[in-house]
Amino acid sequence: MRMDDARESENVEDRRGMGGRGFRPGGAGGLGIGGVILLLVVSYFLGVDPSQLLNDSGVSTGGAPPASTPAGPPGSDPAGEFAKKILADTEDTWTIIFERSGQQYSKPVLVLFSDAVDSACGQAGSATGPFYCPGDQRVYLDLSFFRELDRRFGAPGDFAQAYVIAHEIGHHVQNLTGNLTRGGGSRSRSNAQSVRQELQADCLAGVWGYAAARRNRLEPGDAEEGLRAAAAIGDDRLQQESQGRVVPDSFTHGSSADRVAALKRGLQSGEVAACGLGR
Repeated sequence: MRMDDARESENVEDRRGMGGRGFRPGGAGGLGIGGVILLLVVSYFLGVDPSQLLNDSGVSTGGAPPASTPAGPPGSDPAGEFAKKILADTEDTWTIIFERSGQQYSKPVLVLFSDAVDSACGQAGSATGPFYCPGDQRVYLDLSFFRELDRRFGAPGDFAQAYVIAHEIGHHVQNLTGNLTRGGGSRSRSNAQSVRQELQADCLAGVWGYAAARRNRLEPGDAEEGLRAAAAIGDDRLQQESQGRVVPDSFTHGSSADRVAALKRGLQSGEVAACGLGR
């Protein structure tokens, strides 16, 4: 991506190194490492209260070493600076889109943390991955997730990282427009609603990507990086990797094919209407 001359957002809270209170220790029913990995992969890109998955499962992250931020020369913070620039670019995009419909875009805050963090949605650790909390309109991100995206999921590249942030900003847009709601009713109905919201956030991330391309921010191959990342975190792929089988009724984020299609729809059209966003 061409971000050297881009501005950095001021709507960032840097809590790296501050830690958090952590999670309550689990009892006899706590999960082993295999269960932790399964929770980790299904919680990636969770729009609301991801810590509930860990707390309800009795998982304790106390004693785990804090995740470090990407390395760089002393005093430098390339990953943090990049995240701030991407946030600023999403601010520019959504401010314009909201103004077109006579609305004002309320900018969210990006919280950078390491190890653990407290939010209005509860406590969360690095293992929960990036998430958006509608209770305080903040996006929470441990930058070490970008290494995980590269090494574990085989989705390297700066646009793949930008897609992660843009997806969570998509949840903020859903929240502002009344399209982000908690699931209700049966588990299958709740899962289906979650899938719809996650795919919509993927599409909204694509809408931002379209606008970034129009501003000449994208380089050849960037879009493909984002699509690879979307494919890497599809429910079917994650389930196959973690449990050796695929259970479509338990999907909460959508299959790899669906996530790729949603992101591509936004990237190609640049239209919020293509994402089915009710305003």
